[in-house]
Amino acid sequence: MVLEEKNLRGRPLDHLDRKILKALINNGRLSNAELAKVVGLSPSPCWQRTRRLEEDGIIMGYTALLDHDALGVGETVMVEVSLDRHEPDVLEQFGKAMADIPEVLEVYLMAGDFDFFIKIATTGTKGVEEFLRERLFRVQGLRHSRSNFTLRCLKKVGSFVPS
Repeated sequence: MVLEEKNLRGRPLDHLDRKILKALINNGRLSNAELAKVVGLSPSPCWQRTRRLEEDGIIMGYTALLDHDALGVGETVMVEVSLDRHEPDVLEQFGKAMADIPEVLEVYLMAGDFDFFIKIATTGTKGVEEFLRERLFRVQGLRHSRSNFTLRCLKKVGSFVPS
């Protein structure tokens, strides 16, 4: 049995909504006419459904995936961070500080052995050292960090559409 998913406004997502989402995950540059053809709708209802998915916050935006190797920042490093204190304002300030750093790709507030998990794109060990010294270690409240270099990305997707 598949549970009926509801979007932010409470309307259920049907199989056509899911087809639209999956098609846009695979190619966010599809024109409405191309998208309509892929999902089996005429252009007008496809456009209306896509707009509704955007307005309801299901589709949050569109972006380009970049080749970090080609841009000279091909090393991906995962950084685990622990803070001195855990008051809501301290956690929020740290999250905002990380969000303002361009090479930070993702920031997660965690439950478990550390407080934040940060994904950065960098130029290698020198880039990590610079990130740590010039950016991360200057943020107040930092107690401990541990960096892990990735060897290779085996799967990279931006989103997932449940069945």
